[in-house]
Amino acid sequence: MDLVGLFPEEITTWLETRQIASFRADQIFTWLHKHAAQSFQEMTNLPSSLMTELEETFQSPWPIELVASRKSADGTEKYLFALNDDATIEAVLIPEEDRQTLCISTQVGCAMACSFCATGQSGYVRNLWASEIVAQVLWVENRLRAKGQNVSNIVYMGMGEPLANYDALLRSVRLLNHEKGLNLGARRLTISTCGLAPQIKALAEEDIQVNLAISLHATTDAERSQVMPVNKRFPLQELLEACEYYTEKTGRRISYEYALIRGFNDTVDQAKRLKRLLKGRLCHVNLIPINPVGPEKRPSAKVLTEFAQVLKAGGIPVSIRKERGTDIEAACGQLRQTHLQE
Repeated sequence: MDLVGLFPEEITTWLETRQIASFRADQIFTWLHKHAAQSFQEMTNLPSSLMTELEETFQSPWPIELVASRKSADGTEKYLFALNDDATIEAVLIPEEDRQTLCISTQVGCAMACSFCATGQSGYVRNLWASEIVAQVLWVENRLRAKGQNVSNIVYMGMGEPLANYDALLRSVRLLNHEKGLNLGARRLTISTCGLAPQIKALAEEDIQVNLAISLHATTDAERSQVMPVNKRFPLQELLEACEYYTEKTGRRISYEYALIRGFNDTVDQAKRLKRLLKGRLCHVNLIPINPVGPEKRPSAKVLTEFAQVLKAGGIPVSIRKERGTDIEAACGQLRQTHLQE
């Protein structure tokens, strides 16, 4: 049991078994989640006897420890964290003028085996606990506060498939959104999925206004199955039906991520197919020049622009993602892979 993964009422239950006043639960939760306290000794309004009890039971407020970090010339920072079982995960901070976006992991490794993803190539180890997901945010929040800044946006786009760790994912969202904690608005949280259709429909029923991003990357089942094995389980038609259901239930626009791979999915004809596929949907397309982790190569800037123009001409909102952190292996799983090799 990790303290940072508990809601105030659950901390209350733990306190009551020790005959400790229940009002301490809100104090503990606030120290952890609102103030991002990195030690129990920082919780100055708690009695020393309770601090001792917390240290003996939980050892540390956070179940993660920094192993390595790298900072890009563009300001992007990548962190490699060790968990209590010595497994490692990654988080990436992307600073901009008006926001500090943190990309976090939900699994150790990933079972989806997408061909262009370093995490997918390393295989699946286990799901993260909600506490391990939230602790990534709190660790970076603590670091930023020393500079007078705060984490403003969260993207569940790090290691792992978030919707394959559904319960822990939702718990982490509600902990980050909690009014007594960081109180991050749900619309500042984005969940990215490779396309688990049943879980997308389930998410639509949760009544949380998070953003949803779909890793699409191809316009036919044959092409998509070639680079994303999950498409064999949930082909395009089933995926898009689930997305339409999500939009109808939530009224939220969906972002479709499309990583362009030279000679594979970057032609004008494929842009036209993508336009037809998404026509009439409440959506936005995010074009991404692939960050090579294998034999795949990114297209030229000219090809990227032409692809975007086809979508714009068809009335599909589109943007080209700005490259960040390429000099520090910021793509998902790269730093972990390098660390494991070393």
